[in-house]
Amino acid sequence: MKKKLWGGRFKKLQDPEFEDFSCSMYFDYRLAKYDVLGSIAHSKMLGKCGIIPKKDAGAIIKGLNVILKEIEADKFIYDFTAEDIHTNIQNALEKKIGKPALRLHTARSRNDQVALDTRMYCRDKAKEIYDLVSALQNSLLDFTKENKDVIIPGLTHMQHAQPVLLSDQIEAYVWMLARDKRKLHYAYHTADFMPLGACALAGTSLKIDRKYVAKQLGFKALCENTMDAVSDRDFVIEMLEAASLIAMHLSRIASDLVLWTTPEFEFVQIDQQFCTGSSIMPQKVNPDFLELVRGMTGRIYGNLFSVLTMMKGLPLTYNRDMQWDKQPLFDSVEKACKALSIFAKMIKGIKVNKANIERALLDESLYATDLAEYLVAKGLDSRQAHSVIGKLVATTLERKRRISALTLSELKKFSDKFEKDALKLLDPKVSVASRKKGR
Repeated sequence: MKKKLWGGRFKKLQDPEFEDFSCSMYFDYRLAKYDVLGSIAHSKMLGKCGIIPKKDAGAIIKGLNVILKEIEADKFIYDFTAEDIHTNIQNALEKKIGKPALRLHTARSRNDQVALDTRMYCRDKAKEIYDLVSALQNSLLDFTKENKDVIIPGLTHMQHAQPVLLSDQIEAYVWMLARDKRKLHYAYHTADFMPLGACALAGTSLKIDRKYVAKQLGFKALCENTMDAVSDRDFVIEMLEAASLIAMHLSRIASDLVLWTTPEFEFVQIDQQFCTGSSIMPQKVNPDFLELVRGMTGRIYGNLFSVLTMMKGLPLTYNRDMQWDKQPLFDSVEKACKALSIFAKMIKGIKVNKANIERALLDESLYATDLAEYLVAKGLDSRQAHSVIGKLVATTLERKRRISALTLSELKKFSDKFEKDALKLLDPKVSVASRKKGR
């Protein structure tokens, strides 16, 4: 059995298969930097408070700083047979400085230690994802500036509805992402409470200084209840919720773009850097990145629900079930970061096919609402106007006539409120401009 941070009362070795099953090093190595930073702050506090000799505290801090540099330079050799990242760091430190390393775990449990590491990870990743969301927003806003006068058919129920500015639709995505940033802001502040000092669940009789540690690590406040400190994973769930909302919004943007790239639309063209081909059909240029984002969303939802389900029946305080919060967290965070980064680059390379868009705008049913509002302005109530225009559209479709080709006398058969100026409404620019005035 590998050297562990426990085992004094055990007379038997762990079953090897169980030992491998319970090992978390395969995924929690991502917490290494935070584990070391937390341990440095903890060691400084232990030395300051006289709980361990200052000489030993100094040796621990020096050794941990060496390990931190190795981690940051990607030179630290992880021992994937260690039980977890905490044990790995502890064992590595002992090899470097010897017996003083044995004092590091004073007034600390892995229960509060892992809570600390994970909170620090969540704070950093919330900021990182926030910046990536901002970068995507900037790409989208740049796209709107380049295409500020482009008008497209707006859709409801996947059917032609009314002409809208392409920039308005793109800005809708920007607002979605703005809500994601508010969620990330909340997730950051949910994680920004320092749990170290709670120990296993009930604190310690040693005279530690938790506020000092919190200040060293940049936490705004302490976890006040020690039992809650070690058993809370709401901050993980908040990060998973933020990732789920981001994934959902990216998936919706992806769906619009996939639709717009189809031969039936051909409104936009995605740069081939973000597409793939077919192994059998030579002509294909598939928007695979966008499709992968849509599919990824289900996985990120699953990560959220796996942690919610894991936590729902747990009695206080810490239970080993909670080890399973990290794989979903790391997976969702890493996928959200990648998707956002690629999305921002992809948006910059999109080309708009204005000729195809203009052809789509020849569908005069797009202006039905404009005509109905014209009649309302002339004195009809909205139900009457709706009925008149519905019959007008149906009749012209049946007779294969264009509304713009009707004479004034033909229009007046539907309503005597029609005048020649009604036909001026069958123009995308007029339609969009009229609704801009009503906002």
